[in-house]
Amino acid sequence: MKKFLMVLAFAGVSVAGMAQEDAASLKYSVATNSFWSNWFISADLAYGAFYTNEEKGNDFAKGLFKDFRRNLGASVAIGKWFTPGLGLRTKATGIWGRNVQSEDASNNAIKFMNVQEQVLFNLSNLFCGYNETRVWNLIPYAGVGMIRNFDDNLNGHAGSLGLLNTWKLSKHVAFNIDLSFNISDDDVFPAKPGFNAGNGDAYGHSIPSTDRYFAAEVGLTFNLGKATWDKVPDVDAINALHQSQIDALNAQLADANAENARLNNLLKNQPKPEAPKTITVKEVSAAPVSVFFNIGQAKVASKKDLVNLQALADLAKNSDKTLVVTGYADSQTGSASFNQTLSEKRANTVKDELVKMGVAESKIQVVAAGGVDDISPVSYNRRAVVSIK
Repeated sequence: MKKFLMVLAFAGVSVAGMAQEDAASLKYSVATNSFWSNWFISADLAYGAFYTNEEKGNDFAKGLFKDFRRNLGASVAIGKWFTPGLGLRTKATGIWGRNVQSEDASNNAIKFMNVQEQVLFNLSNLFCGYNETRVWNLIPYAGVGMIRNFDDNLNGHAGSLGLLNTWKLSKHVAFNIDLSFNISDDDVFPAKPGFNAGNGDAYGHSIPSTDRYFAAEVGLTFNLGKATWDKVPDVDAINALHQSQIDALNAQLADANAENARLNNLLKNQPKPEAPKTITVKEVSAAPVSVFFNIGQAKVASKKDLVNLQALADLAKNSDKTLVVTGYADSQTGSASFNQTLSEKRANTVKDELVKMGVAESKIQVVAAGGVDDISPVSYNRRAVVSIK
């Protein structure tokens, strides 16, 4: 039994390593959620079929649905998904079982409890990529723990291998079917006095030397708190957006400089007029510049964003133009009041940076737009935008 548990634990660590490696190549990468996100609890009705070490050598019927083997029970579990493909749960199963020492179901009922820590591997997310709208998830698992026989006041080690299937009913509720094979030390369910346990000649390997049972469970899983995963922001797309804004601003400034040079050349080559003439210089316009923030924060995520503000700051200092700083928040995170305050803080953060660049406060207008869902992915909405008025 101890050797089996050591092998089971080693296999769990090995598969966890592979799961982490596979997670790095998910079709959709996701951001790490907080500790309080992606918790769940489940409650199931269980059917068990029991096979004990004491029956070896006796020619008992092996069927899973024999009266002297089967019994009903229940299970409860609490756990957390650390990634879309890897999770842990603590599960307690039990109430009624069978000590199979004869084919008489009237005298072999027992009460027991099996408590295990189990590692869950969501193969649907690991191999097909995380999908928030997926209905069916296939989740094998392995676990170790302790089992207690209340009737005989005995404890022992326990291990399990299982397959959990879940069907999404809503964002926070799923229907589940759980199939498992469980083993324990061979002395957890001892024979009662007067029972002939047999000589074991019918078995030639180690698993029948343990107490074991098969379980089939049906029930519900309730997802607590944030039950989804955010996609990782596309950094390349953000950088491309910044670069396009810089390119557009540079192009407009180049056009203005060329126009000014042309007008200066005309002035130099024209004869001196008898009366002064008014020459209109082409007005410089500039594309809005976005400054991005991390979730729930009013501190600029990357100082590189501030480089893009310098051209607008120079334009405001050398003209009568006003800069409008509009702060935004992600409407999918936080309450409306929290997002309104957060958007104002972000706008004021950018205003302070413009003041440091030499723009007078009287030339800066601050607007708090609150939580929005204008841009996809959702992280693009955590920003402040500076535009010319």
